[in-house]
Amino acid sequence: MNEQLSVLVVGATGSIGRHVVAQTVRAGHHARALVRDGARAGRLDPAAERVVGDLTDATTLADAVAGIDAVIFTHGSNGADAERVNYGAVRNVLRALDGRPVRIALMTTIGVTGRVASSDWKRRGERLVRASGNDYTIVRPGWFDYNDPDELRITMLQGDTRHTRTPADGVIARSQIARVLVDSLTSVHANHRTLELVAEHGPEQDDLDPVFAALDPDPAGSVDGVRDSANLPLDQEPQSVRDDLTWASRTRHTNVTHDDR
Repeated sequence: MNEQLSVLVVGATGSIGRHVVAQTVRAGHHARALVRDGARAGRLDPAAERVVGDLTDATTLADAVAGIDAVIFTHGSNGADAERVNYGAVRNVLRALDGRPVRIALMTTIGVTGRVASSDWKRRGERLVRASGNDYTIVRPGWFDYNDPDELRITMLQGDTRHTRTPADGVIARSQIARVLVDSLTSVHANHRTLELVAEHGPEQDDLDPVFAALDPDPAGSVDGVRDSANLPLDQEPQSVRDDLTWASRTRHTNVTHDDR
């Protein structure tokens, strides 16, 4: 039986977040949903705890991170606030944690290395997670719910080579994205992995551990995913981002990873 965790869901009221909250409860974990407005939380699984906070403001997140074992990020924006949301949410939760170790599952997007402004900020959020020293899995899903009824076989890719920015890059059901994010928290084989997530024709697997096990880990000490394109040089990043990476690496803890247990 998997260990039972207290899991904070960031982006809980979004179209993926609601599935993640429900899947977290079904998996036997304690789900804590971060909501900006309690009135918007009515559609969440009633077994989930609600906590009010603003993902763009680290000073509002103390209650959200108190006592958690893990955090799942499902937030995202393609608009003018991409820096504050896509990147800021990751930075702010890490600052609220202040070096305390948690297991992280971060959802970004397939094609994140394709150099589009909103995706660049998601990629910088990935880099912060890797620099933080926490155990993590980074999931880059394809297009939500574009899959055919018989297109349910969960497939994990690496290297982020699909950049058409259309469903041709890959498709995946929202409920399956939620399952992968939640399952990754307790899988030894998912730790320190970055993957693109799509579905292929065939039935969904009962056990995802063999799928995670086929992945290569991210290079030790790198802030990029395994086989990612080196097209976002660190020395050309905004100074604020480089400062955040330095802060994250300095506050990283010395902890025992799942691979070492």
